[in-house]
Amino acid sequence: MSNIFDTLTEDHDGHRRLLDRLAGTEGDSTERRALFLKLKVDVEAHAAAEEQTFYAELIAMPDGQDKARHSVAEHESMSDIIEELDETDMSSPGWLTRFKTLKDKLEHHMDEEENEVFAKARDLFSDERAASLSNAFRQRKQDEVKDAA
Repeated sequence: MSNIFDTLTEDHDGHRRLLDRLAGTEGDSTERRALFLKLKVDVEAHAAAEEQTFYAELIAMPDGQDKARHSVAEHESMSDIIEELDETDMSSPGWLTRFKTLKDKLEHHMDEEENEVFAKARDLFSDERAASLSNAFRQRKQDEVKDAA
């Protein structure tokens, strides 16, 4: 049975692959557009589902509040950059520069979650709760992706 930590890490690994593929694209190409749309939908669905399941649980615990609040604030920052990218001409040098900022921030955020936030949450969540949060996250993310379509 998977737990929330495995589920989120699996999602993060997919985001890392998308970021790498997107970084290798050029100009306003069909490939760049398709990969960016996939990244945008998946990252935003992931963040919403993560906030509504994992972080809602963590923020309810006094010992988890600081890390949860910090991570949610990072989600907001990355969402703002995604919105900027969505409104910027993909063939402009500014798009790639801003994308690299997003890539750096997103990779930092995922590493921080996996290495710091998860360690704290493992201390606070029972194995059963971690498993049930995995299921709740998957369902919530699926709903978010459907809403974005």
